[in-house]
Amino acid sequence: MTQSRLDRDVTDLPPSGIDRLLAIMAALRDPKAGCPWDIEQTFATIAPYTLEEAHEVADAIDRQAWGELKGELGDLLFQTVYHAQMATEAGHFTFADVVAAISDKMITRHPHVFGSESRDKTAEQQTRDWEAQKARERGTQRTLDGVAQSLPALTRALKLQNRAARVGFDWPSTDQVLDKLVEEAREVVEARDTLTHTALTEEIGDLLFVMANLARHLKVDPEAALRAANQKFTRRFARIEDWLAEQGKTPADSDLAEMDALWNRAKAEDKAQV
Repeated sequence: MTQSRLDRDVTDLPPSGIDRLLAIMAALRDPKAGCPWDIEQTFATIAPYTLEEAHEVADAIDRQAWGELKGELGDLLFQTVYHAQMATEAGHFTFADVVAAISDKMITRHPHVFGSESRDKTAEQQTRDWEAQKARERGTQRTLDGVAQSLPALTRALKLQNRAARVGFDWPSTDQVLDKLVEEAREVVEARDTLTHTALTEEIGDLLFVMANLARHLKVDPEAALRAANQKFTRRFARIEDWLAEQGKTPADSDLAEMDALWNRAKAEDKAQV
């Protein structure tokens, strides 16, 4: 493609806004003049990128990297535009249909803003009303239908448990969840010593599921808690590597006893900064 052709194509695009992005996406997917890679993509091949971009948005927020967040949100928006373009080509729906659907949903689920319902209620009550409206929209679906399979496992466990709790299938107190946690931990020990790897995997899954339930009862987001624990581990292990480097060593040159002592030093350092 010559430079003059490229200039003409860019000039022909809308100057700004969502129309410009939609036009760029359509050009990328153009069967004759588009990008060969983009033309070959399908819903299935793009879906992993959609998940990745959503995680990168969450990561920027976790790090309070507000300068990066704008770009990450743009990347995520592009994923929506990408799927909508493929849907348009297949005759399923258009981007305008996507916008109309979410707009209608938000109006329906906020009758206290867009209708006659009173706004005199707490955020907690609004959450219950929101879930009740979602249940009405699901109609005759089973209680656990519609919880996406592709969610991170801890997040999906939390959503499944919340759904079940809304119809009364829940422990009434945290004490019972803790008792169940002890029971599941005991079963993991037994499985480790006597059962197959498949059975052990199942018991580990049960233990993690109860951990998610405990977090839910304590009003802790287990996914956020684990992300924070991952970050803490990364930070402390980096300190271990720094201190070993001061001695001209790497972790491979060290041993567990030395690294454990340095870990405790990093832990104490963390606590001193709180």
